[in-house]
Amino acid sequence: MTTQNPDNSDADFGQTVHSSLISLTQIIYILQALGYLTGISYIAAVIVNYVKIDDVKGTWLESHFRWQIRTFWYSMLWYLLGALTFFIFIGYLLIVFTTFWIMYRIIKGWLRLYDNKPMYVEQ
Repeated sequence: MTTQNPDNSDADFGQTVHSSLISLTQIIYILQALGYLTGISYIAAVIVNYVKIDDVKGTWLESHFRWQIRTFWYSMLWYLLGALTFFIFIGYLLIVFTTFWIMYRIIKGWLRLYDNKPMYVEQ
């Protein structure tokens, strides 16, 4: 079974994608969300992103993979800065902000995936 992006207004990705790739993208969002319980699933999610990114090249799902990968790397950067400055109050704020920012990115991406819409990641 294949599906096509019904809303090409967000991106010009008219390619047909296999439903298993949509399911895989959803599993990656689940792994990211589970990262709050087990940090290892957050790392597993980004590994799957890098391993499978060639399968979604040129489709609207590629934007979701880039969204997920950027979520991972920027969150690692902000958590590291938060850890380094934790002894002053700003580190605590960075960690709290980053946690909510990750939740926003997972929810936003998952909802757009559910609507069969690409993410709006700048290339």
